[in-house]
Amino acid sequence: MNQLKSFFLFCSGADRTLLEQVPTDESKYLGIGGTIFFTGLLAFLSAAYACYTIFDNYFAAAAVGLVWGLMIFNLDRYIVSSMKSRRGFGNLLMALPRVGMAVLLALVISKPLELKIFGKEIDAELVVMQQEVYKEQEAGIRDRYAADLAVLEREAEVLRADLADRTAARNAAAAAALAEADGSGGSGIRNMGPIYRAKQQRAQQAQDELTAAEASLLPEVAARQEAITELRSTIDGEITALDRSSYGGLAARIEALDRLSRSSPAIALAVLFVTLLFIAIETAPIFTKLIAPRSPYDHLLAEHEQAYEVAAEETITERAGRLRNHIRYQTEVGVYQTTADIAAKKAEIDAALRRRREELGTLDLGLG
Repeated sequence: MNQLKSFFLFCSGADRTLLEQVPTDESKYLGIGGTIFFTGLLAFLSAAYACYTIFDNYFAAAAVGLVWGLMIFNLDRYIVSSMKSRRGFGNLLMALPRVGMAVLLALVISKPLELKIFGKEIDAELVVMQQEVYKEQEAGIRDRYAADLAVLEREAEVLRADLADRTAARNAAAAAALAEADGSGGSGIRNMGPIYRAKQQRAQQAQDELTAAEASLLPEVAARQEAITELRSTIDGEITALDRSSYGGLAARIEALDRLSRSSPAIALAVLFVTLLFIAIETAPIFTKLIAPRSPYDHLLAEHEQAYEVAAEETITERAGRLRNHIRYQTEVGVYQTTADIAAKKAEIDAALRRRREELGTLDLGLG
């Protein structure tokens, strides 16, 4: 129990030496430390699940999740431990950037866990999304060959229409000749006279034209029909060769959850509540320190920090004084030394000038 208590106090970032002097604050920091620890644990689970959906490997997911959880744990511990209880609006100004970072962390942590919580609904939506993707892929393949297929079908249809017109013309000519022969049409006279022979000749001519057209056009129709069959076989082959692997990556699951939220107000509300829950968990230690009154630990910590601050200020002031004195000493000594050097140099120059004048005076007397 003592080890667990020590661990939670470590998680809270409190100074154990100071906290031992004010044991009444121990429960407060135990709660803060527990919240930070479980936030890190949730971050571990969140990252591990997210990585498992990517790598599909338990060891890789556990390793990445552990690193992420420790990073979030350390960051939360720093955020909370760096907050100091102040008077007035100092607490609020100090807490704002920390709250913003805590909300951001909560959003990052909550998303993979939301995917796990709504896993069954997401799996059902992924099936629909997968079918939509397959239909789009199939439509893309069919669109790519649609122009060529339409040209072949149109050419084949034109050739068939030509043969149909020739067949209809042959049938009409043959029917006219027959009607002329039995008297049911044409001149209305039942005989095999010249009119019948003329119509029969036209019917035979139409038959010859149809036979010639069939000999030339039917192979072309067959060739185009074969090309159409091959093209459709190619389309079916490419559709069959499409990648039908599982559709369930992290991005796809996030998109599926977003689609479910847009289509179902209940799921959207549930996702919002889960996100708010994680935000509340992540920001709870910060708000606890923000709204709690200054406790004995805070006063002791402020006194402890002020002692260091005063000592540091004294040391800095003392060093600054010594530096000013040293600079003053060096400056005044330098000025005095320079003045003395100038005076000595002037005396030396004056003596040299006197000696020179004396030498010149002696020389003038000798010459005189």
